[in-house]
Amino acid sequence: MSTEHQQFSTDNQAVAIASYAHEHGYEIVRTYADEGKSGLNLAGRAGLQQVLNDVENGRADYKALLVYDVSRLGRFQDTDEAAAYELRLRSAGVEVQYATEQFRNDGSIGSSIIKTVKRAMAGEYSRELSAKVFAGQSNLIKLGFRQGGAAGFGLRRLLVDQSGSPKSELDHGEQKSIATDRIILVPGPAEEVEIVREVYTLFVERELTERAIATLLNARGILTDLGRAWTRGTIHQLLINEKYIGNNVWALTSFKLKQRHVRNAPDDWVRSNGAFTPIIDTQIFERAQAIVAARSERVSSEDMLKLLRTILAGCGTLSGLIIDEAENTPSSSSYKTRFGSLLRAYTLIGFAPRHDYEYLEINRKLRLLHPTVVAQAIAGIEAVGGSVVQDETTDLLTINGEFTASIVVVRCLQTGSGSLRWKLRLDTALKPDITIAVRMDVGNRNAHDFYVLPRLDMYNAVLRLAEYNGLSLDAYRFENLKIFYAMAARTTWQEAA
Repeated sequence: MSTEHQQFSTDNQAVAIASYAHEHGYEIVRTYADEGKSGLNLAGRAGLQQVLNDVENGRADYKALLVYDVSRLGRFQDTDEAAAYELRLRSAGVEVQYATEQFRNDGSIGSSIIKTVKRAMAGEYSRELSAKVFAGQSNLIKLGFRQGGAAGFGLRRLLVDQSGSPKSELDHGEQKSIATDRIILVPGPAEEVEIVREVYTLFVERELTERAIATLLNARGILTDLGRAWTRGTIHQLLINEKYIGNNVWALTSFKLKQRHVRNAPDDWVRSNGAFTPIIDTQIFERAQAIVAARSERVSSEDMLKLLRTILAGCGTLSGLIIDEAENTPSSSSYKTRFGSLLRAYTLIGFAPRHDYEYLEINRKLRLLHPTVVAQAIAGIEAVGGSVVQDETTDLLTINGEFTASIVVVRCLQTGSGSLRWKLRLDTALKPDITIAVRMDVGNRNAHDFYVLPRLDMYNAVLRLAEYNGLSLDAYRFENLKIFYAMAARTTWQEAA
């Protein structure tokens, strides 16, 4: 159960499963439950993991697993993942039956098709819900409301009602109880505010390092907002966080659909400047940022990498926080600025982080490739006598003044089983007449093929493409863009007649 909806309460599921068992002659001998857990992946699903473990290790004293419906086994983004878990159970002699579905899971063509569609629908529900939640949170950020996280030293979280009237100050760890209430940041106790301002003065005016400032505060017995001693890293975070100048900034990182935890590019951050009462003057904040940036400029790239190797040798691993805690070392943000990303710096010293961040580099390369692909398309249209007007903001192409086209470069993903997948996001805001989807090859270096998709036939904002997608989609698949260029070709009216 991943929601509080009454339909999916574990009690209601148990009643429906018991009824199904009675009607079909099953005796329930054991129950597995994942309460309050997301069905997006296997992590955290202790119940499902235990089922698989019991069945595959011969501890199962049953022949069937009864599940409320397809979505309760999991809302996996890849339908193959749900199929893989069911296959593991079936291979070990345990069949899976869905108690409230309108089909019998008997392996027939009809049940297989319906089950696959249901799995896709379950995954799409989670994706759409994630998009709606993100949009709602982004809107609240832009309106100046705080979304999660501790206030920070020198600040406090103030609960306000839907009209913005103050209600009460929230203690650390305390949460709002009414859905329509909101949270904003306000200056904390005067003594804390003065300490924050002192930290900036010590750093900017007296040129003390973060470590020296931390030592000074610790000697005076001053603790952080979490009741801990100050470190170089905690001082550094205090010096670079825009909330101290009143800016509300969110989505610096993302963990959408529990797939990968990524650090977003600054252009993708959601912000509202001047949302809160500032406690630090903007000018001194910018001077602090300039000092942080200048420190790395005085160090050569080679020396920065040497320092990174030293940190790795001492700690055994690397992260932004570890780098920020290291003495006499440029900050993690300096490494990002110098080398383009932390991943790039890691690669240069031969360090592979535990998480796979390669996809970030791929996305960056595809973004750089997009203007080239658009330029090639424009050249192809003009070569057959057509005319093109390109919108500088959206890259939407208006061809011959008759129809519009949008070009999308689609990254190739390879599943654990070796299958290829492409996730195409259609631009529903621009509503182009034609969407050109450039599917990249397995290495994401060259175009694999092209889909020329008319708007009239496209109803979903997201299309998940496999290597073969059936006639309804593959009818629009081409090895090159000759068909698209032919649509733009000009001819004389005599020839047309």
